[in-house]
Amino acid sequence: RRGPKRSVTVTPAPLRYWQYDLPRWFVVVLVVLVDAGWLAYIAARDGRAGAGQEAPIAVVLGLVVLLCSTARLTVSDTGLSTDIAGLRQTSSFGVVPLALVREVVRGTAPSGWPRPRRRGGWWPGRTRMSVRHLAPDGATERAFTIWVRDPAAFADALGRSPGF
Repeated sequence: RRGPKRSVTVTPAPLRYWQYDLPRWFVVVLVVLVDAGWLAYIAARDGRAGAGQEAPIAVVLGLVVLLCSTARLTVSDTGLSTDIAGLRQTSSFGVVPLALVREVVRGTAPSGWPRPRRRGGWWPGRTRMSVRHLAPDGATERAFTIWVRDPAAFADALGRSPGF
């Protein structure tokens, strides 16, 4: 028989929630500035014709950098993960185990919470959610805000009722 054996192949559980986030604004600005600087250098060296020939390559490379800077937000059975897979290898710094999530609220973090870190940026149709959680040491409180497409599904995936 061909293919993997069913007794040995483990199929992972489907994600509870997932979404892609656009690159942060400073990455987009940096790509535009680098492309413009490169084309200005080529124009100064070879003239407008040289810059015109180089423009498609600069635009394609800029788009590749932006595509690789796309972030992912996933909630699985074990934890919440935010990472930028194109620019760095997956690390445990962006993973919050679900057991450490304490509270989820819609909007900005309430007073009394630790200062939240921002993950992801605003996008039309997305709602800001704040998540309070414990650090891996189990004692230090931390928080972050993220923009999600479906706040109720996100809070449900975390196993917490949202504070709407």
